[in-house]
Amino acid sequence: MLTEAQINTIVTKEISFKSSRSGGKGGQNVNKVETKVELEFNLNTSKALTETQKKVIFKKYNDFIDGTLIRLIGNIHRSQLENKEYATKKLIILLNKLLKPVKKRIATKPSKASKIRKVEAKKHTSELKKLRKKPI
Repeated sequence: MLTEAQINTIVTKEISFKSSRSGGKGGQNVNKVETKVELEFNLNTSKALTETQKKVIFKKYNDFIDGTLIRLIGNIHRSQLENKEYATKKLIILLNKLLKPVKKRIATKPSKASKIRKVEAKKHTSELKKLRKKPI
């Protein structure tokens, strides 16, 4: 998980934005105002993340990273500022999700009751199949 200091460093210094015209609702405004925002975050040059955090992100998210850049697009809202905020929130949520440690599964044995239920279900299925046969 990211600390508050890491989040502030990422948000203020390490994100670059590009804007372009966005489709969708907005009326006449759509054709002349650039409200779509493309966020770029470079993992290699990031000083907010530690080397181990970077390795974890590359391992989990490697298929979606373009070289060393994470690109996210915000074009839900009508204003460029709201789309910037949306894209940065999306990035922070993504990074927190990727940095969350994975719990190891503890293998357990089936309970006595579940074993009995399994046997009973098999017996019931067997009875149903026997009833389908024609009598001799």
